[in-house]
Amino acid sequence: MPLIQRLVWLKSGLFWRTFVLLAILITTSMAAWVWGVRSIERAPRARQIGAQVVSMVTITRAALTHSAPASRRELLFDLASNEGIRVYPLEETDVVEPITDTAMMSLIQAHVQTKLGNDTRFASKVNDISGFWLSFKIDGDAYWLMLDRRRIDRASSVQWLGWGAVTLLLALIGAVFISRLINQPLARLTAATRAVAAGQSPASLPEKGPKEIREANHSFNQMVDDLARIESDRAVILAGISHDLRTPISRMLLEVEMATLSPEARDGMHADLDQMNAIIGQFLDYARPGDATTFRELDLSALLNDAAHEAERLNDVTIQTHIEPDITVTGHAIDLQRIVNNLIENARRYGRQPGADKVTITIDCHRVDGNAVIAVADDGPGVPEQEMARLLRPFTRLEEARSQANGAGLGLAIVERLVKRHGGEIRLCNQDRGGLKVEITIPLTKTV
Repeated sequence: MPLIQRLVWLKSGLFWRTFVLLAILITTSMAAWVWGVRSIERAPRARQIGAQVVSMVTITRAALTHSAPASRRELLFDLASNEGIRVYPLEETDVVEPITDTAMMSLIQAHVQTKLGNDTRFASKVNDISGFWLSFKIDGDAYWLMLDRRRIDRASSVQWLGWGAVTLLLALIGAVFISRLINQPLARLTAATRAVAAGQSPASLPEKGPKEIREANHSFNQMVDDLARIESDRAVILAGISHDLRTPISRMLLEVEMATLSPEARDGMHADLDQMNAIIGQFLDYARPGDATTFRELDLSALLNDAAHEAERLNDVTIQTHIEPDITVTGHAIDLQRIVNNLIENARRYGRQPGADKVTITIDCHRVDGNAVIAVADDGPGVPEQEMARLLRPFTRLEEARSQANGAGLGLAIVERLVKRHGGEIRLCNQDRGGLKVEITIPLTKTV
């Protein structure tokens, strides 16, 4: 994975960013602590080990010097078996491997040579025997004294590495819990925000913990309550608007029927009043709040086939269908019917070739990667690419459409809003063979 992609991955989640930062901080702190401890205790520890080595050499030399020649063999055996100290004659032919030159070992050698003389030799291996070797003299004769290496290296680098690895592992486990503790309130807030965006009513967030988290959760809970109250007020207002506007229209229809008018005038007034009623309906459909609690499992294939059969009754429409059977989604039946009907009506109004008597509308539906993909296309002139995004805006129609059809420009805006309530997406594009295609993606019903 390239370095840039890794950095983007780390930036994508607060949990991983917090974990990595804590891991780096803990690792750096541990490395600094180990380096500091080893640096501070190196000199005192070297003096202590050097003093022990000098004491062992002095005691061994005194024991061998003052012991009877007949008992020296037994003395050497006791030193080797009980104290781990071996004494060998130093020969010119000995194969000597120098001792590893480290900061600690240099301090030990300097301290020992200060006490025993600068001619004291050191070795890590003599005649292929490993240990801590140093030379000393008895009455002019040179000898090797070998100590177990563990007496000198109390804690090897491997041991330090092991201890550090265990400590680091425990620290990283703690970093995971700390990261989760920090990230959990934000993750809960994010999930609740997504629920609100999807038109759902999330449970109240717990107003406990640090002051900042309490204040954020309290503000969010208050916002959710305010939104619920606004939705309730809007429902009441919409009901009032529907009653207050449609009641006069009903009276006007009655007056038209009772008035003495010519058939042409009566038909014209009927058309105007029907248009006003349709526009009011579009306004209400666009402003009506969604309610995900009313969603049910629906047979989308059957719903599309029914809509196609209803559209075939129109004299100026030819319907072609390619609908995969038994496609099931979770949603609101009336909203899904409104989506399909609006798309068919939009294609019928604006998708006709100039001079043509009929418009051919194709309805496709199939499964793709856990989604139902619905496509409604016409064989008309299509839409300029620069106007695609504008078509989904409320109260928007192309200039050509303003002169040939009535409406408020809310058809596709209503479709987009209803599709989003169902967790779907909408996309507009021109077909290669001509005509506009509106493609909708809605998640399929999840089966357990």
